[in-house]
Amino acid sequence: MTARMIDGKEISARRRAAVAQRVAELKTEGITPGLAVVIVGSDPASEVYVRNKVKACAETGVFSEKIEMSAETTQEQLLAVVEELNARDDIHGILVQFPLPAHLDEDAVIEAIRIDKDVDGFHPESVGRLLVGKDTFVSCTPAGVMVLLEESGVDLRGKDVVVVGRSNNVGKPAALLALERHATVTLCHSRTDDLPGHVRAADVVIVAVGRPEMVKGDWLKPGAVVIDVGINRLDDGRLVGDVEFETAVEVASAITPVPGGVGPMTIAMLLENTVTSAIRAAGLE
Repeated sequence: MTARMIDGKEISARRRAAVAQRVAELKTEGITPGLAVVIVGSDPASEVYVRNKVKACAETGVFSEKIEMSAETTQEQLLAVVEELNARDDIHGILVQFPLPAHLDEDAVIEAIRIDKDVDGFHPESVGRLLVGKDTFVSCTPAGVMVLLEESGVDLRGKDVVVVGRSNNVGKPAALLALERHATVTLCHSRTDDLPGHVRAADVVIVAVGRPEMVKGDWLKPGAVVIDVGINRLDDGRLVGDVEFETAVEVASAITPVPGGVGPMTIAMLLENTVTSAIRAAGLE
């Protein structure tokens, strides 16, 4: 068996095209969705992520404003910027790029963002609403995972889904989203006893543990669907996921490549959330 590829680039491109069309329609009504991206310091990976987000906004017609702050920025200065963005009518989504310098409190920054502008879905209220099944902005990466599954024809109803990784921004919300779709969900992590055994029982495996090639092909049930959220750079420069692709592709029925799988979906969902926020602010929903 050789798994079919779940092409995140292609699915993301379709979603972005739909965003661009909706933005063009909104502009005829005098509404321009706006996203503010705040970056503190000069972390190289963060700079790449922010550049990609700003580029995606430009390509879809979303207004974006990048706010660059020095690594010496104080907590009070950063919170003041967030409060200013909260008050602006032309900004519908606020994204503070993480990680922040060590002296800054990320939780306090997340909690300072207005819930209706929390397009990253990180605010505790957003997470709580997701937990109890209320409408809310969902963290962009797990939301993108669900879109990949849906657009690839994978129905989670009644399926055994194993999520490997318990982070607040991927693993936990992915488990909740799968549960909402009527899957039976097991949430595992690096300290789970007999992790291979749990994975081997799964119809769908979502891996977001941050360890290169941790999940092997012989851990998988034949025909399982594999969503690899991880992206890791090895010493030789190669980018790999949290799943050993070469062995997994021979066992799975469908799999996301790394890169080109989950990654492109994250920004697509961020754009969708920003447009939704703009629509709500205009009273159109």
